[in-house]
Amino acid sequence: MRIGNHGLCRRLPDQKFRMAAAAANPLMSVSKMKALIFLCIGLTAFLIAATAAAFFAILALHHLHRPMASSIIPASAAAAWKGYTILINTWKRNDLLRESVLHYSRCDRVESIRIIWSEPDPPSHSLRHALSEAVDLNSKVGGNVELVFDLNQEDSLNNRFKDIEDLKSDAVFSVDDDVIFPCESVDLAFTVWRSAPETMVGFVPRMHWLNSPLQKSNSDYYFYGKWWSVWWTGTYSMVLSKAAFLHKKYLHLYTNQMPQSIRTYVTQNRNCEDIAMAFLVANETGAPPIWVKGRIREIGSTGISSLGSHGEARTRCINDFAAVYGHMPLALTNVKAVDGRSSWLW
Repeated sequence: MRIGNHGLCRRLPDQKFRMAAAAANPLMSVSKMKALIFLCIGLTAFLIAATAAAFFAILALHHLHRPMASSIIPASAAAAWKGYTILINTWKRNDLLRESVLHYSRCDRVESIRIIWSEPDPPSHSLRHALSEAVDLNSKVGGNVELVFDLNQEDSLNNRFKDIEDLKSDAVFSVDDDVIFPCESVDLAFTVWRSAPETMVGFVPRMHWLNSPLQKSNSDYYFYGKWWSVWWTGTYSMVLSKAAFLHKKYLHLYTNQMPQSIRTYVTQNRNCEDIAMAFLVANETGAPPIWVKGRIREIGSTGISSLGSHGEARTRCINDFAAVYGHMPLALTNVKAVDGRSSWLW
């Protein structure tokens, strides 16, 4: 019994020590957790600062050592690539036209604004005066933005791609009068276009889908994919000309070399001129377009795209145009251009 009591007494201090240590563990765990959090915050701040320092160092070296544009591109070509032309397609919506011209005349790299006018009556003197005044007031000092009405005798959607011989710039930004993009977004798209001037670069992607392999057919049949299909799959094959850059040479090719049957189709159906241009560029280059991320602001009411039969009409266009070309020229891609300077999550 003495031995037993002695052992019990000897174990009691050990148990007390363990109980005290257990009581202290939560406090020690909290302290360690706080220290770990502060360490992570410190490391994150250090990495951000180091990355920023490296970025600005590389940017400084880039500006210091990059060759001048004149040493790469001939002087005449460099002037044509300095800015771009805004090509606005409009139809009896003078209020929207005013807002569009007012906005785009503020963009620094705009050299000219061309208004595609297909109405039976010419633009009124008051409209011309108001738009000219807006351009003069909003253009940057010394910018001298040109404002021109391109009048057409025939009412046809082909007019938006009619050949214009006196364009000053190679880059043309085709846009509808009821959508507005920030100047920063348009300038970004222009920069992307300059890296691939043979293709179309735009903000509104669409897709053509091949019919299901389970469906028996002797020939390929395609469906027009609206925005939701692009959003769901991340795949597209067209950028619509309601907001897209293209080289001015495609205006000449559309007017003079594209199959006449396609232009007649567009005039008779009053639809699909944008798909016709997408086919033309893809057939010339064999390459897909480039989708640029940008904020769109719609200022007009809904158009033909809101009609229930719109998708079916566009599906017919795709298949009829493919039949004219004898093959499907549209190429698929998953590429999306974003402005890394303002986007944390790419």
